Amino acid sequence: MASHRRPKPTSRMRVTVLTATAAAAVALTSQAANAAPAKPDIKDVKSQVDKLYDEAEQATEKYNGAKEQQSKLEKEVGDLQDQVAREQGTLNTLRDGLGAMASAQYRNGGIDPTLQLLLSTDPDTYLSKASTMDQLSSQQAESLKQIQEVKRTLDQQRAEATTKMASLEGARTELGKQKEAAQSKLAAAQKVLNSLTAQQRAAIADQDARASRSNERPNLGDIPAPSQRAAAALAAAKTRIGMPYSWSATGPSKFDCSGLTMWSYAQAGVNIPRMSQDQANYGPHLSMSQLAPGDLVIFFGDRHHVGFYAGNGMVLHAPKPGAYVRYEAIGNMPFQFGVRI
Repeated sequence: MASHRRPKPTSRMRVTVLTATAAAAVALTSQAANAAPAKPDIKDVKSQVDKLYDEAEQATEKYNGAKEQQSKLEKEVGDLQDQVAREQGTLNTLRDGLGAMASAQYRNGGIDPTLQLLLSTDPDTYLSKASTMDQLSSQQAESLKQIQEVKRTLDQQRAEATTKMASLEGARTELGKQKEAAQSKLAAAQKVLNSLTAQQRAAIADQDARASRSNERPNLGDIPAPSQRAAAALAAAKTRIGMPYSWSATGPSKFDCSGLTMWSYAQAGVNIPRMSQDQANYGPHLSMSQLAPGDLVIFFGDRHHVGFYAGNGMVLHAPKPGAYVRYEAIGNMPFQFGVRI
């Protein structure tokens, strides 16, 4: 009977099979290498960019606070320096007057040794000694008392000015720190956007545009504003719809969140603080059910975002970098409380 056993492959056959297998592996590897990289998920990218923008806004509000503190301290230091200059002038005038008395006394028969001693040293030391005062004329004694009082005031003002200058330097340092933090976050967000294709960037921009268009003319209900000033402030904010968010801007054509609310209330004749955290404490707090048009609405646990309640569950605010002043549903952000100005 003939054998049906399969013959063993020859060496030439084995080489051919191995070569073909290797070629196939190389081809697959090449295809994998040349395959297009996976496209980033637009939703994930947008979430990442929004987070960076939110962090930039937190730093911006801290920057606004440091800037306001710096301005306040600069004014206080300037006022103190003016007071020091005035007091120094008063002190010089009083000393000149006392010197004139001494000169007249010398011309009329010699200066009293005690007065001579007082004029050549610090009068504070000698004014505490009653025996010294007894040897002076009443006019001379009154002049020395005035000198003592003016000098004491002058010393206090100089000490206060020194303290204020140190605080001012700290405020300037904090200002630079928060400016760097905000700009760093904005640059990081822009870097993420720059890594996308033009089509992907357009898709993200279109999402924001659709969100704005969907709320262009929202139904705001018919609840009245709690006061004329609140109504006037909200009306002013409505005239800014469509204007861009801009880092640390207070209008009239660019705004950050607290810049919009501050500017709008200023149009109603009310000056409110610059910083959202300070605006949060500028009036009584309200629950969501108590809100009326024109009330401020505070968002996030650290209170770094603020807008206007516009009515019917909508807020009007300057949202974030790259966006424009617009209406948005109040539930899109973590509500904390309202504030009635």
